[in-house]
Amino acid sequence: MSDIQNKVVVITGASSGIGEAAARLLAARGARVVLGARRIDRLQALVQELEAAGQQATCKAVDVTRRDDVQNLIDFAVERFGTVDVIINNAGVMPLSKLEALKVEEWDRMIDVNIRGVLHGIAAGLPLMQRQRSGQFINIASIGAYAVSPTAAVYCATKFAVRAISEGLRQEVGGDVRVTVISPGVTESELAESISDEGGRAEMREFRRIAIPAEAIARAIAYAIEQPADVDVSELIVRPTASPY
Repeated sequence: MSDIQNKVVVITGASSGIGEAAARLLAARGARVVLGARRIDRLQALVQELEAAGQQATCKAVDVTRRDDVQNLIDFAVERFGTVDVIINNAGVMPLSKLEALKVEEWDRMIDVNIRGVLHGIAAGLPLMQRQRSGQFINIASIGAYAVSPTAAVYCATKFAVRAISEGLRQEVGGDVRVTVISPGVTESELAESISDEGGRAEMREFRRIAIPAEAIARAIAYAIEQPADVDVSELIVRPTASPY
């Protein structure tokens, strides 16, 4: 039996990209997946597909910027499957632009989704994991959590924050609850579609020529989950072999 078998895994941002790939891989390995995203139609289609393959999945609409939404997602998972073993805080946005463009609303959106969304996942899941004295948070950061580049100042700041929050959580809860940060390099996803700045879009199109599939990050997630309970894979960077960054 896989160490993933029968684990209840909650995934935010599960309607596409890394979240969808993780849902498919983990469900195929026997996990019971609970999928959250704003696009409920996509989630429902994915759940139907997984169930048709004999896998266990369910979904609920969630906006991670709303604390009540995230709490309701965790409560829904417990109601359906009795517990939550893993929370994958994956939802994220990346509307890149130079600071001089003053796209303040986009800055606010990144802060709300990329930072508050992770904090809301922790707030919803940590009391449960502490009560059951087991659990794992997997927070999706980025190579932008390690180095800053033009047009990405605010995005990188949010991902630096994810690393800091995760490391603080790991130190505080070590022993019962595991905390993993996975930082993808350039990966096939819909993130670039949120870029409204023309310069940022052009740079990202060039950058994405060497993108790896979302399944590569899903495999890293599975690796972190399947380790024994006394092994915490704290940080993983997964990027294209051809990437200089």
